[in-house]
Amino acid sequence: MQYGYFDDARREYVITTPLTPLPWINYLGADEFCGLISNTAGGYCFYKDPLLQRITRYRYFNVPLDAGGRYLYIRDNDTQDYWSASWQPVQKPLDAYQYECRHGLGYTRITSEYAQIKSSTLYLVPKNENNEVWVCTLTNRSDRVRKLSVFSLVEFCGFQGLGDMTNFQANLNTNQANVEDDVIYNVSLYNHVHDPSVRFLNNVFSFFFCNRAIAGY
Repeated sequence: MQYGYFDDARREYVITTPLTPLPWINYLGADEFCGLISNTAGGYCFYKDPLLQRITRYRYFNVPLDAGGRYLYIRDNDTQDYWSASWQPVQKPLDAYQYECRHGLGYTRITSEYAQIKSSTLYLVPKNENNEVWVCTLTNRSDRVRKLSVFSLVEFCGFQGLGDMTNFQANLNTNQANVEDDVIYNVSLYNHVHDPSVRFLNNVFSFFFCNRAIAGY
């Protein structure tokens, strides 16, 4: 079975189905802030070190496979039908869901269409910036007005990737979330005193926000 092809002119690998044998991964970023992203928006990001400074959670051998990730849920407010911009994790039937993923050099774009709503989401880490950007564009391809809600989701990690995988309970004591001015802050209270090389990480935070007004969280 053919899962994709090289687009030499655009220097991209194009994946034409979300049902690849395993997650097909691309790399985001090339400086201090980096990430891994799969063809269904799974993966994680980190600052300098993926083991000691992990920002979002990802389990390589998780059940279900390739979860969690950088997810956008879309809901039609009139019909209450909902789906994912990246197919995962809702996994709408492919006979009603059009999909394409383009892995480029330092960016990934996932395009899909369901219920005559087309979404195109670009994921990238800007050069010399310590953040990850998602740019989602929705297009109404029907002949009627549509009322949509969009929900974004990430799962924060406890910064210490190995401890996060082996002692999940500790995260309830070392992490806290605050919401201020429509920004979600993930604060790590993890004490790295036993590892002098990363001691400066005490009481650090990451954040997640949208450039549009939010209705809730």
